Amino acid sequence: MKEIIKWITIVAITITVMSCDKGDSVGPTQINTETPQLSELDIWIRNNFTTPYNIEIQYKWNENEVDLNRYLYPPTVDNIKPLLEVVKAIWIEPYTQLGGENFIKNIAPRQFTLAGGFNYNQSATITLGFAEAGTKITLFNVDQLDLTDLVLTKRYFKTIQHEYTHILNQTKPFDPAFGEVNPKNYTAQWFNRSLSVANELGYITPYASSSAIEDYAEMVSVMLTNSKTEFDALVDGITSNEARASIRTKEQFVVKYFTDEFGIDLYELQELVNQKTLDIVN
Repeated sequence: MKEIIKWITIVAITITVMSCDKGDSVGPTQINTETPQLSELDIWIRNNFTTPYNIEIQYKWNENEVDLNRYLYPPTVDNIKPLLEVVKAIWIEPYTQLGGENFIKNIAPRQFTLAGGFNYNQSATITLGFAEAGTKITLFNVDQLDLTDLVLTKRYFKTIQHEYTHILNQTKPFDPAFGEVNPKNYTAQWFNRSLSVANELGYITPYASSSAIEDYAEMVSVMLTNSKTEFDALVDGITSNEARASIRTKEQFVVKYFTDEFGIDLYELQELVNQKTLDIVN
């Protein structure tokens, strides 16, 4: 009986092999396995971001990288390098100078995704950028950036400083006591507050009054997009003594955080970033 089963198995295998031989031969693969040709921009990105810092720059359209429910489109190619040069100058270089050669290499988003259009919200606000899980920063409005306008340039790159602060906080959490400085006026309706109203409540911007996490990132980003003189003038111009005291207390929290966790003098970083910004715009 075993011999019969053995011969049946051999015959079945032989028939299967013969059937395969008589079938159509396998054609060439339809998958493009060729290495994509790199443009001058791609090579520049590789040399300035990917190789030294392991940061991918995603500027070509990829529907998996954006919200398809928003009116977004890929940025104009000519706008990409000027933007990235500024990103390198006001973010990477100052942190590298004060934090060391490996600072950005060790703590950085691994991808920047760029979009040319505005990212409008239902609340009539515009999102200039956001960070995801500490690994990705998406920047919008690339095609509308005017690097000759100091106010607009500061406002735009404040987004990067804000989102990078979130990444730093995910690496090294900040003291929860920060959120207890003036928590009673945090609100999801922050966008209904003007700058002056937010300031008089003890928040550096309206968005800072949305939550402790955003309050922290706004404190850092406002400091890094203004000189110390400008920042002091902003705070000193607030009428409420209590509000001024709240902001100064939060300032002490973030300065201590940068010193204790990263060995960086935030005021020195502030001056470096401010000078880089002025050099670019002027």
